Amino acid sequence: MAFLLIFFPLVMAGTAAIFPSNRWRPLFLPLTAIPQIFFTILILFIPELSVTNSWLVLDSLGKIVLLLANTLFFFCSLYAVPYLQYRKERDNRVFSACMTAFAGTVSLVTCSQHLALMWVAIEATTLVTAPLIYFNRNRLCIEAMWKYLLISSVGIALALLGTFFLAYSSMHGGQEATLFYVTLLKNAPHLSKTWLHLSFVLLFIGYGTKMGLAPMHTWKPDSYGESPGIIGAILAGGLTSCAFLALLRIYHICRVAGEFAYMSKILLFMGLISMATAAFFMINQRDLKRMLAYSSIEHMGILTIGLGIGTPALFGTLLHIIANGLTKGVLFLSVGNIHRAFGSKNIDQVRGALRLMPVSGALFLISFLAITGSPPFVPFVSIFSILNGAFEAGKYTTAGLFLIFLLLVFIGMGAPILKALQGSSPVPDKEKMIYRDTFASYLPIIGLMILVFLFGVYIPSPLSELLNDAVGYLGGQP
Repeated sequence: MAFLLIFFPLVMAGTAAIFPSNRWRPLFLPLTAIPQIFFTILILFIPELSVTNSWLVLDSLGKIVLLLANTLFFFCSLYAVPYLQYRKERDNRVFSACMTAFAGTVSLVTCSQHLALMWVAIEATTLVTAPLIYFNRNRLCIEAMWKYLLISSVGIALALLGTFFLAYSSMHGGQEATLFYVTLLKNAPHLSKTWLHLSFVLLFIGYGTKMGLAPMHTWKPDSYGESPGIIGAILAGGLTSCAFLALLRIYHICRVAGEFAYMSKILLFMGLISMATAAFFMINQRDLKRMLAYSSIEHMGILTIGLGIGTPALFGTLLHIIANGLTKGVLFLSVGNIHRAFGSKNIDQVRGALRLMPVSGALFLISFLAITGSPPFVPFVSIFSILNGAFEAGKYTTAGLFLIFLLLVFIGMGAPILKALQGSSPVPDKEKMIYRDTFASYLPIIGLMILVFLFGVYIPSPLSELLNDAVGYLGGQP
C-alpha cells in the first residue's frame, strides 16, 4: 500500500505535466486526492497494509502526519480547481504537476524507515514546492523562492551531516553502522553519547530550518507572503509537519538512549525563542500573509516546547500537529480569497472584508480565534494539554512564558485582523470588487473548519487510539 501512496501521485503528476489542456489539467488534483485519502483511511484501519518492506513502514508517528497531509491535500485540491480557473491567464502545468507530486513526496517521508531515505524525501518536498512559490511570477516571488531554496538547502545539508554522525555514533559505540530507524532504536543505549549529541544538534538545526523555527525562520515570511494562499496552506500544514516528523525520529532515538535531559533544555529554549520571535514581529504587522507566517513560527515553537516537556505533553503535542495543520489550511485559504477580492494583502487596502466577503471574512475571523487557542476548537485542546503537561512536569517558568507569548500573539494578530475585517472598505461597491465569494471557493474551507470544530468538541476513537499509540511508541504513558 505504501507504494500506492507514493507512486500513484507521482504518476498522476507526470501525466498532469504532459496533459495539453490548461482548462482541464487542474482536475488531476482532486482525481489524485480522492484515491489518496481513500488509501490513507484504508491503511489506518488495516494494520497489515502498513508494512511494505524494511525501508517502507508506516508506524503510528507517520500515520498522524500522513493523515493530516492527505486530508489537507484533499481540501486544497478541491479549492485549487476554481482557483486555477480564475487564474486562467497563468499556465498551470507546473503548478498542477508539482502540487500533485507533493502528495507523493509527503507519503515517502511518512513511510521512510531509513533515515537517509527520509532525508532524500524531505529534500524532494523542497524541490517540488519551490516552483509553487513562484506561481505569480514577479520579482518578490522569485526572491522568496530563491531564499526558500538557499536557506532550506543549508538546513538540509546540516541534517545530512547530522545523519552521518548518527550512523557514526552507532559504529563508535561498538555496533554496526546503520541508519535504519528500528535498528537505531534497538541499539540506542549503546550509541556513542558524544556523537549522538552532535548528531541531535545538527539534525535539530537542519530540520528546524525546514520547520521554520527561529532564528532559522527567515525564509518563511517571504515564502508564505508571496505565494498563493493555497500554497501557504500546503507549506504551513504539510511541509512543516514532515520536518517535525523527522525531528520526532531523532528525538525518539535520543530518548531511548537516555538523553532526554540533554534534549529538553535545547528544545524548550528554542521553542520559547520561536514564540517570542513570532510575538515580536507581529507587532504592527500590516501584511496578512506574513502575519500568518509568524503564526506558523509560533506554532512550530509550541510543538518543540511540547517535546521538551516530555511525557505529560506528548499527547497534546501530537494532537497539535493535526490542530495546527487543519487550522492553517482555513487561515491561508480564506485570506487567499480576501487577497484576490481586494487585490492586496495589506491592511491599508483591506478594510471591511467581513461585510464585502461575508463567508471568507467569517471563516478568517473564526480560524484566527481557533489558532490563538480559543475554545471550543481543537488548537485549544492541544495547547491546553501541552500547558497542563508543563505544570505537571514542574516547568513553571516555561508555562508562564508560554502563556505570556500566547497572549502577545493574540493581541498582535487580533489588531490587524480586526482592522481588515471591520471598518469602511476602500471598495465602495460589491460590483466593483475584483473577486467575490463563490460556493466552490469557500466550501473546502468550510470543510476544514468543521474538522477544526469537531475535533475540539470530540476526538473520534480511531484518532484518539492513533494518538495514544504514538505516545506509547515514543516512550510515554498514554
